[in-house]
Amino acid sequence: MRRLAALDPEKAPQKSGELLNDIIGRRGSVGEMVSTMAHSPALLQGYLEFSRAMRRTKLPQALSEKISLAVQEWIGCAYCLDAHTEAGRAAGLSETDIVLARQGTSADAREAALIAVAVRVLAEPSTLADEDVAELRAHGWSDRVIAEIVGLVTLNLLTGAFNLLAGLEPAHKTT
Repeated sequence: MRRLAALDPEKAPQKSGELLNDIIGRRGSVGEMVSTMAHSPALLQGYLEFSRAMRRTKLPQALSEKISLAVQEWIGCAYCLDAHTEAGRAAGLSETDIVLARQGTSADAREAALIAVAVRVLAEPSTLADEDVAELRAHGWSDRVIAEIVGLVTLNLLTGAFNLLAGLEPAHKTT
């Protein structure tokens, strides 16, 4: 059930309206989540800047989508699961890849190690230890990628929690 309404640029606070108009000018439209975030200019601007920054990670898009699927499965945001399932398919993920990612793993051991740590960053960050970082390095992950996992998880927590609070739901349920 929708709890927060999407806002048109004219009805949004001034800064949010400017941000929405900028997006509409570049892309032609604005998504439900972004137009709903417009209630808070600080949240909207922060999300847009953080999202833009996280697109510059060293993670391949397909792996980023696997991590997002694992994290969103844990958070329970159907809206995000739907979006990341479609983005994962567009990035070349198979249905098996998607199912495994939603289970917090991958058929590839190197990816599975990174996905598992990403879920722990979300669910139990206080349990992360030297051994976890050493294992990721042993799998060939750079310190940059290891650091970027926190950003990707945080971005997913932001969007998932917001969508759940706002009551955004996908047009169809992801299974």
